Amino acid sequence: MNRVYNFSAGPSMLPLPVLEKAAAEMVCYGESGMSVMEMSHRSPDYEAIIQDAEAMLRRLMNIPENYKVLFLQGGASTQFAAVPLNLIKRTGKADYVVSGQFSGKAFKEAQKLGYDVKCIATTKDDNFSHVPVVTRDMIRPDAAYLHICFNNTIYGTKYSYIPDTGDIPLVADLSSCIISEPIDVSRFGVIYAGAQKNMAPAGLTLVIVREDLLDYAEEKMPTMLEWKTMAENGSMYNTPPCYTIYMAKLVYEWILNLGGLTVMQEMNLKKAALLYDYLDSQDYYIAPVAKESRSIMNVTFVTGDADLDKKFASEAGKAGLKNLKGHRSVGGMRASIYNAMPYEGVEALVAFMKEFAANNPKA
Repeated sequence: MNRVYNFSAGPSMLPLPVLEKAAAEMVCYGESGMSVMEMSHRSPDYEAIIQDAEAMLRRLMNIPENYKVLFLQGGASTQFAAVPLNLIKRTGKADYVVSGQFSGKAFKEAQKLGYDVKCIATTKDDNFSHVPVVTRDMIRPDAAYLHICFNNTIYGTKYSYIPDTGDIPLVADLSSCIISEPIDVSRFGVIYAGAQKNMAPAGLTLVIVREDLLDYAEEKMPTMLEWKTMAENGSMYNTPPCYTIYMAKLVYEWILNLGGLTVMQEMNLKKAALLYDYLDSQDYYIAPVAKESRSIMNVTFVTGDADLDKKFASEAGKAGLKNLKGHRSVGGMRASIYNAMPYEGVEALVAFMKEFAANNPKA
């Protein structure tokens, strides 16, 4: 088997034990006589799968009982509209922090819907090289919520703190750092995340919402975007992304068997330290992100020469280090080292970076 190290930002690599278990169960799940792909979502076999998935996630993230867990479709981008449609009716206005492309898109989506939304902080002028400092006095006291993107996949930045919002619900897009480390769910009103970076194949969106926030949906909003409807129907108002939820369950089980999110965090910090320590020890590659805002999931770097960057990504791919080209809006390189990336993958990357620098001196 010729497996490469896949540094894609998403869809990303999945844990090999998860893929192997899914392969073993592909044709026949348990004693069901069918694949999970073929099951009715109303069948006892599938109901057990989705219930187990929720129970494992609750255990993994220590989700309080007064929060609903929703397994939805549409990607995190659909939640850019669902968030204001479900929450802004509380007060009629909302505040946003724009720290990268996706938080910017979320803000624009709320504007597009015609709501009174305000960007209270952004690092756009600094090319999103760090995360803004947000204090309670910056937030409008009558805001329905404050929206942030906790980890910025494209720019390689992450909040090193959870903003203090007082009684104002904090809404966070955790797409690229979900289940990578312990997090206090009770500090958030809503957490949402696309699954294709750390949790499962593309097609599943997770929403974790505090129960008291389920009663503010717009009267004319699309039913499929209404969290309360989905919560009341156990995420099965319609056919959910059945197989992707099953894959997420296998990932949750894999992490629990490793020891949970504390162990996962230790593994992720070790991988990130290896790469950042090398970047900080030399001057061939430049790490543009401020140290206090560095993501441990997405590591960005450049040579300072666009042609060298292009050559790096090409030669790395040939060496079995795939998808290291940076996002088209940023350029350079990006190594996404999510949960499933083994330490050996980062070792191989650092070794290649050293070899490339020695063989390609700058002019």
